[in-house]
Amino acid sequence: MPDAGGMTAKELGRVVEGRGAWIAASVSVVLLSISYGSPLLIVIGLKSIAADLETQRQVVSLAAALTWVGTGLGGIFMGWLADRIGVRRIVMFGSTMIAAGLAVSASGNIWALYLGHGVLLGFLGNGAMFPPLLVYVSRWFDRRRGTALALISSGQYISGMLWPSVFEHAMARWGWQATMIAYGIFAVLAIPPIAAIFLHPAPEPSHESGMAAGRRPGDAVLGLPPNLVLGILAFAGFCCCVPMALPQSHLVAFCTDVGVPAATSAVILSVMQACAFCSRQFWGWLADRVGGLITLICGSACQALAIGAFLLTQSEVGLFTVSAIYGLGFSGIVPAYVLVVRELYPSSEASWRVPTVLFVSMGGMAFGSWFAGALYDHFGYYAPAFTVGVAFNIVNLMLIGFLLARRGFSGGGMRPAIA
Repeated sequence: MPDAGGMTAKELGRVVEGRGAWIAASVSVVLLSISYGSPLLIVIGLKSIAADLETQRQVVSLAAALTWVGTGLGGIFMGWLADRIGVRRIVMFGSTMIAAGLAVSASGNIWALYLGHGVLLGFLGNGAMFPPLLVYVSRWFDRRRGTALALISSGQYISGMLWPSVFEHAMARWGWQATMIAYGIFAVLAIPPIAAIFLHPAPEPSHESGMAAGRRPGDAVLGLPPNLVLGILAFAGFCCCVPMALPQSHLVAFCTDVGVPAATSAVILSVMQACAFCSRQFWGWLADRVGGLITLICGSACQALAIGAFLLTQSEVGLFTVSAIYGLGFSGIVPAYVLVVRELYPSSEASWRVPTVLFVSMGGMAFGSWFAGALYDHFGYYAPAFTVGVAFNIVNLMLIGFLLARRGFSGGGMRPAIA
């Protein structure tokens, strides 16, 4: 049957694991590498924004936190809406909201910063990008779903490689307000044409794989009520994203506090994101072979060790090294949560279960970003924040370990290995 553009499903390559699947994944990477540049503006400009607004870092960090909360909460609504009007329109709308959010935030008022980042940039902007695109691409893949999810989630790390140095130079020359407005214009000019041309409807699901095969809505999951398992998984995501937020939101400020120049600090952030991008492909490969839960516990353990290592170094070489190790370790965590949901629940429930887990997880990113700023303002240094991060990571390991134990008790693996 022809689609809205007059092309047949065959012409669009709309088959699982086919050419159209990899086009959808590749285009999603490009779109997220643009959209996820927007939250980095406040990370790079944290100290200068706080100074210009004559406020504390925790006040500005709250705007970054609201971005994560808004993105997660908006993803639930936008994921539902994307199933009804199509992901293409949702993404195009999201790009205009990102531009509007940055314009409002640049007005130079703290409440405008909250409105611009929480509602426009987060709820209506990136909320229309990240969660809907994850669900969209997951429906194009079956056996290589973990690899595909790792690939498109890497858009966040491509942003981290590309934009920090650009933003730091732009802010040094023109200021943070002009840089925000310029990037908003770029996003609204770049994203809609790409979405309009390449985001075709995903194929209809023909079957489920792994533990979701044959499962009907309401059936027990891992021998427990399905919503209880979802709640445990979501809270585990919260606990692992609290420490995950610390380097991503405060690394530049932390490095400059210990004497590293601002330009070098931005490069350290880029190195961390570059390592995350490279290793995420490994984590995706691993997830396709051992399943999402084992990938989660391995990635979380690596993250806990790296967060602890930030407590032990303040030299420039040490910070480069620890940031690189941290990037290698934590990068497989977020796509693994999406993979676990797709493995445990029917595809028909993905449009709300995936964004729900992401919402709670992003709440952890928000809390971690704000709380690290609050602890810094109280103590005058970041060591207490990293200590709290390690504690949250340990709770995450306990929760994922419990789900792994339930998987063993309920019998059966998550999915067959790929030869």
